Amino acid sequence: VQLQASGGGLVQAGDSLRLSCAASGRTFSSHVMGWFRQAPGKEREFVAGISWSGGSFDYAESVKGRFTISRDNAKNTVYLQMNSLKAEDTAVYYCAARTLGRIEVRGYEYDYWGQGTQVTVSS
Repeated sequence: VQLQASGGGLVQAGDSLRLSCAASGRTFSSHVMGWFRQAPGKEREFVAGISWSGGSFDYAESVKGRFTISRDNAKNTVYLQMNSLKAEDTAVYYCAARTLGRIEVRGYEYDYWGQGTQVTVSS
């Protein structure tokens, strides 16, 4: 599976962005998908995850109520809708795919990673 993240940019606090992650391969629909982020000088952290069916979700506490993860298996794409953005959301955002199992918050549980897209929120 190859992943290509897009949709990042420079926005102001309070604005919205939607990230997309397009996947290649016919097995996309069987993968758990996750979004992670890494801010300068900080460790990578889990943001959101979605089950292969799209019926289960998990979010980091810091983004609950503001971010929504979704997927379209017909388009091999997972999305991250980010609303009410804050300066602390500034980071490089990565999408990741996990071949088996359930949503995991630990990055090493994921098998494939996209290249990352920069999100910068000015206050």
